[in-house]
This record gives sequence, C-alpha cells and structure tokens, in this order.
Amino acid sequence: MASINPYLNFNGNTEEAFNFYKSVFGGEFLVLQRFKDMPETANVPAADQNKVMHVALPIGKGNILMATDALESAGHTVTFGTNFSVAISPDDEKEAKHLFNGLSAGGQIAVPFDKAPWGAYFGMFTDKFGVQWMVNYDENPRR
Repeated sequence: MASINPYLNFNGNTEEAFNFYKSVFGGEFLVLQRFKDMPETANVPAADQNKVMHVALPIGKGNILMATDALESAGHTVTFGTNFSVAISPDDEKEAKHLFNGLSAGGQIAVPFDKAPWGAYFGMFTDKFGVQWMVNYDENPRR
C-alpha cells in the first residue's frame, strides 16, 4: 500500500526551515537537491539555481517530511495555509495510476501523471474538495 507524507512549499527558505526541522527531529536528509542539479532546469534564472528543488527528512518510523522552494520565476506562488500537499508514494506503477486517476476525478490536474525528469512517474492535482495531492512512483526510490 502507498505511503503518505506531507510535502511543504516555501518562498525560498526551504533550506533554513529544514535545517531547523532537522535540529528538532534529528536525523539526516535523505536527499537535498537544488534546481541547478537537474539538467532540465538549465533555464531557471541564476538567482533561483541554488534554491531547493527537493528535500526529504525522515521522521519517526516510515514518515518523511519533504519540501521545495516555490519559484516565482516559474509562476509559482505560496499561499500560507495551502502551502502543502499530501504526497503519495505507491508500491507500483499500476497503483500509482489508479490513485492518481481516482483522486483527481472531478478535480483540477496541475501536472499530468507521466515520466518526470528525475526518472519517477509523477503527477500533481487538486481534488474536488480542494486538497492538493502529488503521486510519485519511483522504481528506485531515494525520496
């Protein structure tokens, strides 16, 4: 069955926030990836290249707190109170497609479910109740 974890969006201070969370929860980041680390983001403005594209901090048994810097240069805005999504990590591609199609029915798809630049299958949407979701299936998970 899929695991469910919170995914937070910040206005450029993701690294500061996650260093704080790490100081409280302990542990080490599973990944801290910057926009400059991905070839597909070569067109990201120089001022945004060092911002955090994805960070993951394990908390407790099987929980992972994840986040990104929302880039205004890419048209993203952060509205506090709705600056998070529920991230689902299914066990296989079939389950991922089923969850994406089922939960997005009647909602608004922001990113269609397809192969992503990081190699996983990914999709993002807001369901018909206004809840933001991300589905990410990776055969070789790093989180």
